[in-house]
Amino acid sequence: MRVTVPRCGLPFLKPLYEFPFSSFSPTLWPRNCSGSFSVKMSTTPPSQITHIINLPTQLDQLVSVVAAPGVSDTHFRNAIESSLFKQWLKNIQTETGLLANGAMSLKHVLIQGVDMFGERLGFLKFKADIIDKETGQKVPGIVFARGPAVAVLILLDSDGETYAVLTEQVRVPVGRLILELPAGMLDDDQGDFAGTAVREVEEETGIHLNAHDMVDLTAFLNASTGGRVFPSPGGCDEEMSLFLYRGNVSKEKIQQLQGKETGLRDHGELIKVHVVPYDKLWRATADAKALTAIALYEMARRDGLLS
Repeated sequence: MRVTVPRCGLPFLKPLYEFPFSSFSPTLWPRNCSGSFSVKMSTTPPSQITHIINLPTQLDQLVSVVAAPGVSDTHFRNAIESSLFKQWLKNIQTETGLLANGAMSLKHVLIQGVDMFGERLGFLKFKADIIDKETGQKVPGIVFARGPAVAVLILLDSDGETYAVLTEQVRVPVGRLILELPAGMLDDDQGDFAGTAVREVEEETGIHLNAHDMVDLTAFLNASTGGRVFPSPGGCDEEMSLFLYRGNVSKEKIQQLQGKETGLRDHGELIKVHVVPYDKLWRATADAKALTAIALYEMARRDGLLS
């Protein structure tokens, strides 16, 4: 088992001191911020991989990050070093974060599941013990982390009518085929939302767009929102940018798109394109991305932000 001992002067999540122990379980206490520490040994056999971090917003409280049974050392390391986990730690310490005013504290994080997409961590599930100091009670802390994503409302004008482009996709979590906006997750840490939107639209519909032709609808939100929407913040960290594209096409192009089969089929993407009149869109889909994009688009037009 590997045991991590913190030193107060080091930034959180930097590599810390690690000691191999074959048959001991450690308990750690900071003595002061000079870097001294003490380790208490017991004869209890080790059962969990543990990492200790100290956060700038709560220097008096160390946080233990522990691997649940079944999470390998490699997956545990992938989890704590991932942009998903680091971004979550950053979020809870921002000016509007849960730890910002000292009313709450993070005690413990249990890494419960890791899904790799090739060499890249795709999904992360963990449970965070965050305590409300006034009541001493835990707040709900189960997190499904998947990171930022994008979706595009594509409106095509043809012979005086406006059409919206949807994709029909297999969605196993809800056990149904869903009509939804073309969408996708960011593959890297660079935050290239517009570039990701262009790529996903081409993969899912065959339509090639230029990033400079799109409008970020979520940028119209107040700065306090971060310019993103959260589809399910009660359980998932996903934050989404919604873009708009408007273009003119022929009726023949509309007909070519209708029913077109697309997607990266070798990756399990079985996608069919649907084209629906825009004025029927709000009743044609249960997709929250589409309904939110409609609301943002219509409100922006009402307020004169879009023509």
